[in-house]
Formats: sequence, structure tokens, C-alpha cells
Amino acid sequence: MIKMLFRYLTPLIFVMLLYPAVSVGQHISITIHLRGVSESKISLLPMAGPKAYKPILELSSLKNGDTAVLRIPAEYLPGEFVLRFDYKEKPQSTPYPSEKLILVGSQSFELWTNPMYANNADSTWFGSGEKENNAFARFNSENNLQKQKIGLLQQFLMEYDQPESDFYRLGTQEYEKRRQAYKHWLVRKATDDSSLFASSLYRFSYLPQISFSGSERDRLLSMIDHYFDGIDFNNPIILRTSLMNDWMNAYVNMHGQMATTVALRDSIIPAAAVKAIEKAKQGNPLVYGWMVDYFYRGFEANDLPTGMKVLKPYLNDPDCLTTKRMEIERRLRGMETLTIGSVAPDIVMNDANSKPFRLSTYQPATPYILLLFWSADCSHCRETIDKLYPWYQQGHLSTKMPVIAISLDETTTEVSQWEQRIKTLSAFKHLRAEEGISSKVANDYFILATPVMMVLDGKSKKVLALPSTIEQLHEFIR
Repeated sequence: MIKMLFRYLTPLIFVMLLYPAVSVGQHISITIHLRGVSESKISLLPMAGPKAYKPILELSSLKNGDTAVLRIPAEYLPGEFVLRFDYKEKPQSTPYPSEKLILVGSQSFELWTNPMYANNADSTWFGSGEKENNAFARFNSENNLQKQKIGLLQQFLMEYDQPESDFYRLGTQEYEKRRQAYKHWLVRKATDDSSLFASSLYRFSYLPQISFSGSERDRLLSMIDHYFDGIDFNNPIILRTSLMNDWMNAYVNMHGQMATTVALRDSIIPAAAVKAIEKAKQGNPLVYGWMVDYFYRGFEANDLPTGMKVLKPYLNDPDCLTTKRMEIERRLRGMETLTIGSVAPDIVMNDANSKPFRLSTYQPATPYILLLFWSADCSHCRETIDKLYPWYQQGHLSTKMPVIAISLDETTTEVSQWEQRIKTLSAFKHLRAEEGISSKVANDYFILATPVMMVLDGKSKKVLALPSTIEQLHEFIR
């Protein structure tokens, strides 16, 4: 069974456009009282938005007993954050990380913390009167109790194999009764806490309506049809939490359960994207644009050209505030330009040994050339190379095609990793585009994410294959 999991972050541009600050004043302060460790560095990382998972504030070398203040600028508020502690238990200890998830709304607050037990209520707690995190903690505690039994009943009914029985009919009636009661409870909780940012997170727990008639597949389709019933696409605040991304991942993976082949996946997931985008289109333009961006990142990372094509109609819609319009257009142009039979653009660079390399005049004594665009800092690239390199060294593959590995590493850390990695990949010819994803070679080849493989004819340099996996490359060479 083919399953697909989208795990992508929100865009890195149009900060004030995509996440306009809510009126909470100039900033919100978190006063942190450190205890229980020798010292700690403290970082604050948004969980969503333009700088998701990147530190926006840091405090260095706080000592045991110190008090420090983090002042969060208004453009990040309200929001969901991770407080990261890199602490030393003793002066001679190696720093060790711990993290605590927090919500920040319109209220400054205090936090007493022992980083070694950052998520233990006996060792880390909020000051008296703190609202957001206490409200969300109460909600989660009650929500777990509310959903426990109804969740078990749902799972049983989804998998039950005798839908014509009276027992099953009574079970579905009981489920719907409990689902309705749970829905009203969610609405009441969101209404009671409507002044808090936390309340916008409650509805991600909504249980969609299910028609239990038909097969197990029919029940899943029914759940998908009602998946968006509980969310308010008119509320852009829902984009400020990682739950939005997780919630959409679950939607995509429900479709993935029905994709038993790659071909079926390539038709089901794009159709799911269209349905989700059309729903979001009826809401706030920021949410509409976010939805297009979400599927773009998924299609790009999973190499789904059929998915990329369904995004095209939304690019000229002025109500679609996508931040990925240029990238999507560039990818679509690449799909139209770099097709099987087209001549690959010339590459003029120096290799890792500072020797000139020109693709158009490169004439290997082999029928094929493999271009591999990669980054030493990319986990998917490492997985691809870990499969490719041993295979390349065995048998007769090296006699059929040289591998031209073009690195898009550009930061000091990435380049250092690349320099170390290529020492173990001496069978490849290595080049590095200094400007990375913005380089001429990346633009010429429409590279927006790595890894990308391209098989060329050794003489004409025409594109012969665009394998997305080592298995597909193996099929071509065989």
C-alpha cells in the first residue's frame, strides 16, 4: 500500500502579509526563572509561520537562580512556540537539550522551570493567572477523556464486517449520538475561551460525520467528504499553529490509504488537493494561499508532477495569497522544458579539484551520464546516495554511466559537510554550485528541491530518463 505523508513548513517570505500581527501591543514578555541546572541557553522557536522551527530569540549562559525576559515582537503573535533549553546539569557537563511547547496570546506571563524536567508540572509551571497554556492544558485533559470511548467505537465500526446486522445499526446510532454530543462540547469550549488564541486550536479535534453503510472504503470516503466540516477557513489564526499542518497531513494520509499503487497515488492525491484548495478558496485569502503552498511543498518533495499541474489554475487568482507562485510557475516551466528527448542545458563549472568542467564537450566512453543534484545536508539525498553508491561500485554500472554529482550546498556548515562527504564518494565527479538553489545551474535545470536525478545520452546530452528513485534508475539501466 502506498502511503504519503506531507511534513512541510510554512513559507519564508511575505512575513507581514501572511501573518499579520494581532493587536496585542508592542510585544509580549515571558519572564523565565531558571532553576535546577548549572546553566542553560534558552531559545524561542515559532512552530508555524515565516520562521517556523528557527530561533527568533536567544538567551545565553543563564545561571541557576537567574531570571531573564524574552520579549516577543508583535508580528509573531499570537502563536505556538517551542522553548528550547540547552542546559548543563553541572559546570563540567556537556549541554543537553530539552523542549517545552507553549502558546502565547495577548498576555505576558512568568515561567518557573527546571530544564531537565521541562514538561513535568512539579518542576516547571506557569505563574498565577496565566491563561493560554492553562486553558489548553485543561482542554487537552478533558478532550482525551471525551474522545477515548468514541474513538474506540469509531475504529470498531469502521472495520466491522457485518454492516447489515442489528448490532451494527445500533452501534452506528450510538456513535452518532456521542459524536453530536462531542461536537456541541467542542463548540461550547471554543465559545467559552473565545478570547484566547488557544480556542482556535480546539476545532482541529473535530470528528467528521461518517456514513457507515457500504464497505470499509465507503466509510473512509464518507469521512473524507466531511473532513472540513469542523474547521473555519475564514479564520487566518489557524495558520499560526503546527496543528494545521498535522491536520492536513492526516487528510492526505487518509487518501494514501486508498492508493495501492503509485499510479493510483498519482491520481488520488492531486484530486484530494483540488478538493482541499476549493474548500479553502471559500475562506480567507491567507488560508487559501496557505493551502496551495502546502500542496506545492508536498508535490515538490514527493516528485508528483501530476499534482503540480493541478495548482496552475490558482496562480492567476488574485484572491489566492500564495507565497509560492514563482516557484510553482518555475516548476511548471521545467516540466514543459526538460522533458524526455530535450537537450540538457550546458553546465560550465569547476569541479571539486578546481578543474574546469563543461557538459556540452564532456565525452565519456559510456552510453549514459547521470546528473545528480543533491545536498550533503539533505536527509533524502543521503538516503539516495546510500543506495546509489554501493550499487554503482558493484557490477558494471560504472561502465555504463559516470555520475556527475552537483551539490547545492551553500552555507558554511553545509559546505563543510559536503567536503567531508565527497571523500567517501570518490567514484563520482563532484561539482558545487556556490549560490545553491539560486545558482545558474539550479535555474537552468529548474531545481527547487533535492535530490534530483537525470539520465542523459552520453553523446547528444539529450534527456533519456528522469528517475525519482534508485529503483526507477535501476529499471532504466537494466
